[in-house]
Amino acid sequence: MPGDDYFTVPDLMSEQIPIAVLGVGEHGGRHARELKQVAGANLVGVYDLRPERSREIAAELGVRAFATVDEALGAVRAVSVVIPTTHHAAVARQAFERGVDVLLEKPIARTVEEAAELIGLAERGGRILQIGHLERFNPGVIAAKAVTSRPMFFEVHRLGVFSPRSLDVDVVFDLMIHDLDLVLWLVDSAWLSVRAVGLPVLSDKVDIANARIEFENGAVANLTASRVSTERVRKFRYFQPNEYFSIDFTRRDATLLRVDRNAATPQIAFRKLPTQPQEPLRAELEAFVESVRTRNRPLVSGREGKNALALAEEVMSRIEHHAALVNVPLGRSLGHSGES
Repeated sequence: MPGDDYFTVPDLMSEQIPIAVLGVGEHGGRHARELKQVAGANLVGVYDLRPERSREIAAELGVRAFATVDEALGAVRAVSVVIPTTHHAAVARQAFERGVDVLLEKPIARTVEEAAELIGLAERGGRILQIGHLERFNPGVIAAKAVTSRPMFFEVHRLGVFSPRSLDVDVVFDLMIHDLDLVLWLVDSAWLSVRAVGLPVLSDKVDIANARIEFENGAVANLTASRVSTERVRKFRYFQPNEYFSIDFTRRDATLLRVDRNAATPQIAFRKLPTQPQEPLRAELEAFVESVRTRNRPLVSGREGKNALALAEEVMSRIEHHAALVNVPLGRSLGHSGES
């Protein structure tokens, strides 16, 4: 029998992190539903500017519908923030002041200056700040990253059909920023120069854009993002000496091609890279909960989010410069995550 000095050590592995989702539009609703299934997460409730939407999702998941952001922050240790980017900084500041960890949907903030402020607040307060660059958790990306050594050229296409939710955000911040983050992660070098063009097609914002980015280590990336395509395409291809990688985000797989010189005549060898089946959003949320529990730095911290935003801003700056030269008016948005 234990003596009087016996005590129980908390089982951190089974610790349940109370968490809320702020903003439960289409994508925020998915966050809430996934968090309900994440081991180690205790979804306490949801909040949305539209009370009827909060009540709808809360009733569906059997959780609280918070009346205010402050009420939500008082009940949890962490929040997933899925609201327009224009409000990211204000809500994250409020969360950090209450000692709450934050997962912010991409892009991290409206401006690079706001991003830097949030990073500073998180670091000084010892808070977790993770940014929702979802593709880092795609099984195909994870498999390719594990065997990537020196990527030198990228050819990326992210095409989609038009959606009314995109009316107030440029395609660079809505779609291309995913691929900008991945290229920065894989190249691991500062960018040297950017050339870009973009056009409004069905809105007054940039609906299709192409960017060519050169890096200090000699790598080059050519990226196209469109939301006015007749089909949905998610292709991410890159080359390193003697090897070619092809990632399909939709199938969540990756293929490696290389020349087999051991045969009598050189042969192209195709190899499907081994992947671990997982839902990227679930994996992203699991990673966030794990960082909250262990206090370890997230895979996509505020600094990675800031770097992706800075490159996206440079792409937009080059697009605006080109648009001025050819006299094409653009309606520059203030920044928006694409969540309505």
